[in-house]
Amino acid sequence: MVLLAVAGYLAVQYVTGGAGAPGCKVASGTGDRTTYEFTPEQAVNAATITAVGTARKLPDRAVTIALATALQESALRNLDHGDKDSLGLFQQRPSWGWGTPEEIMDPAYAAGEFYDHLVKVPDYQELPLTVAAQRVQRSGFPDAYAKHEPDAELLAAALTGRSAATLTCDGRPGATQEKGPDAVRAALVRDFGHDVLRPAGTEAGAGSASPRPAAGSDERTVTLPVTGGTGSGSAEERGRRGWQLAHWAVANASSLHIQRVTYAGREWTAGNTDSKWNPTGTAGAKGAERAAGAVRITSNR
Repeated sequence: MVLLAVAGYLAVQYVTGGAGAPGCKVASGTGDRTTYEFTPEQAVNAATITAVGTARKLPDRAVTIALATALQESALRNLDHGDKDSLGLFQQRPSWGWGTPEEIMDPAYAAGEFYDHLVKVPDYQELPLTVAAQRVQRSGFPDAYAKHEPDAELLAAALTGRSAATLTCDGRPGATQEKGPDAVRAALVRDFGHDVLRPAGTEAGAGSASPRPAAGSDERTVTLPVTGGTGSGSAEERGRRGWQLAHWAVANASSLHIQRVTYAGREWTAGNTDSKWNPTGTAGAKGAERAAGAVRITSNR
């Protein structure tokens, strides 16, 4: 009985990333109280997968398929082992031409490779999710992806910004993690590309793609213009882009030592016991949640 208990404990640690790890949760934006809880490690990887997809202007369905695939293949963990030579979030194999081991262990590269193969599947958006995923993965368990579709849809809705103020994390940083506004900028560029930092009206290749705080401003804060990607059109599209960036920051809070994220009259604060998006006191109306504006990401230092 003791051995069984130990084995069960170790299995839980493998799936969740360790006991006592600060938690993240995403809730449905439709009011049906559906939720999915996951670890900061999983949150970072899910945010990267989503950002890579939206940076390529792929539809939400592609992001949902990618997230469900990674949930099945690695539980959204960047594994350095697997069946035969399988590695990473999607358990891609160097021997099958997915890339070098070093490339596959880069979550942004791995996500890009998955999307490159997915878009070549005819009518992938119309296929059942498990069929589309299997056309890419060629797994020995072709029906395994279907069970992750509800959780993947929740994650995709939050991380693409379709659902506002629905993703939260405890945000307690680890002692050995990289931190500071420069680390936040580097991670944003890694996932979204340089355009994410480019001020409104600045053409690609013009000026610096890594804006710095103005004199007298809070040097711990990265202020993101809600432009580019899905945020270059209507107010609704800009609002969606803003919530994508805000949720990305919360998902990366523990790894990047992010203390506070503010957008559209709502604010998330690390270590807050309820871990909610609370009104900032200046915009309590429901419509303010979708309003356009800058996303402010404040680091611990």
